[in-house]
Amino acid sequence: MERAALIQQIDDATGRLLATVGRLTDEEVRGPSLLPGWTRGHVLAHVARGGDALRNLLVWARTGVETQAYTSREARDEAIEAGSGRPAAEHVKDIAGSAEAFGSEVAAMPDGSWGFQLSVPGIPTFPADGVLTRRLVELELHHTDLDAGYHPSDWPSSFTELDLPEPMRSQRDERLAW
Repeated sequence: MERAALIQQIDDATGRLLATVGRLTDEEVRGPSLLPGWTRGHVLAHVARGGDALRNLLVWARTGVETQAYTSREARDEAIEAGSGRPAAEHVKDIAGSAEAFGSEVAAMPDGSWGFQLSVPGIPTFPADGVLTRRLVELELHHTDLDAGYHPSDWPSSFTELDLPEPMRSQRDERLAW
């Protein structure tokens, strides 16, 4: 898929997610998600921190200075837990801010940096432009995981038809079966 079209899909998916989250009450944010052991607040905190993590990878690709997605698995988990209990309005603000920072880094990427090879523990090396696909997948799947009225049937055909690498393809297929 063309990079500009993928970036537009990310922006559209972010807008849909923010609209859903903007309708949730604080009590609903504390309610269960479709992910075992996680509330909607956990999912929302994960989406925001995931945007930050993927932005870090783009910084690495742009500058050549190694910048891991997360400082550690423990730091990732602690950030999600710490953010999970916030009120709905704070989740909206956090996701919007993370999305804006991610978008700014995307805009700052020189064309030649998109092919930079990134390595993330437990994942085969991939080019920086793969960060865009990862972000779109994260937004669409986790929007569904909220169990807040957005379903796989709401996904745009451009997403359902997107040729995804594993494990993202299986993760999408899993949600299609729900």
